[in-house]
Amino acid sequence: MKKILILSANPRNTDWLRLDEEIREIKTALKRSKYRDNFEVITEGAVRIDDLRRALLDCEPQILHFSGHATANNNIVVKNNSGQLQQHREAYRLNSPSGGIALENNSGEMQLVSTKSLTDLFKNFQNTIECVLLNACYSEVQAEEIHKHIYCVIGMERSIRDDAAIKFAQGFYDVIGAGRNYEDAFQLGSNNIDLNGIPQSLITTIKINKNIGIIPSNNKRIFPNKKEKYNMTDKRSINIGTGNYNERIEGNYVQGNYYANSEKQSITEVAAEIQKILEQLDKSYPADTTLGKMQIAAETIKSIENNPSFVERILSASKAGGVQAFGQLLNHPAASFVIAALEDWQKTKGN
Repeated sequence: MKKILILSANPRNTDWLRLDEEIREIKTALKRSKYRDNFEVITEGAVRIDDLRRALLDCEPQILHFSGHATANNNIVVKNNSGQLQQHREAYRLNSPSGGIALENNSGEMQLVSTKSLTDLFKNFQNTIECVLLNACYSEVQAEEIHKHIYCVIGMERSIRDDAAIKFAQGFYDVIGAGRNYEDAFQLGSNNIDLNGIPQSLITTIKINKNIGIIPSNNKRIFPNKKEKYNMTDKRSINIGTGNYNERIEGNYVQGNYYANSEKQSITEVAAEIQKILEQLDKSYPADTTLGKMQIAAETIKSIENNPSFVERILSASKAGGVQAFGQLLNHPAASFVIAALEDWQKTKGN
């Protein structure tokens, strides 16, 4: 299940925003979506600095959505008239420091969080968060820095109207709920601003870091053709290559096969059957989206559970080489998701 954490702040010395309406539209978009059971929405309002850190630690979201005010660097303006017809998501305060997002202090007034501080914070959550959406004015400045550590970050190039920000969020989460990727969600979210006759669709901006992978359900990023390092309980380590399984134990060096020929054959046969299941599921679920891969993984486990003899063979083979051994033999876009699901499933079997 993918967690979406929505943080909002509307300090009392800033223009009033329709943040509750935005949150309602996001929840409605996901509630009516095809994959609604794959999402959990968590909301926190009147967010202070300590609330931000604690919410990230407690919720461990995959998507972080911020709604509120922000300022550009050196963008110092006097608070505007809150009676204007269209409110903007720009933080207005006399003698404002350099730019950042506007949270609240203990008195409910604005406290800016600098771009550097925000970037350093997200750097510590790069193994759990895969998308950050800053639905606030001038947040491209923050997005540019944060995306060095996060796969996808969305911000706003200039001041954005409140209604435009809401329409963008509505379209974005309609697409996420339909199982499409972040780039598609961004494009159709921006298009929703245009469809509603609001001339601000070009303000939105997306930053994708291709060097950072998507995070499957086991909280390990997917890095194609990259070695993983696992720590052992005695503080030695095993390096596992993505090709043939070779073992290297620091201190005492051992290299060779993990299992005998008969065990290899068992693992190969089981992997071939899992491969057939994946190919069948390709006909029903998209394998080119994160949600589609999650659905394929879930359906694979269901298929396995419906075949008791296959269950026994999988458990037996996994004892010989570990669930990760199957991953070396599967040729499918959802392979990493399936392996993560198999690891969780194996734990329920007491193995």
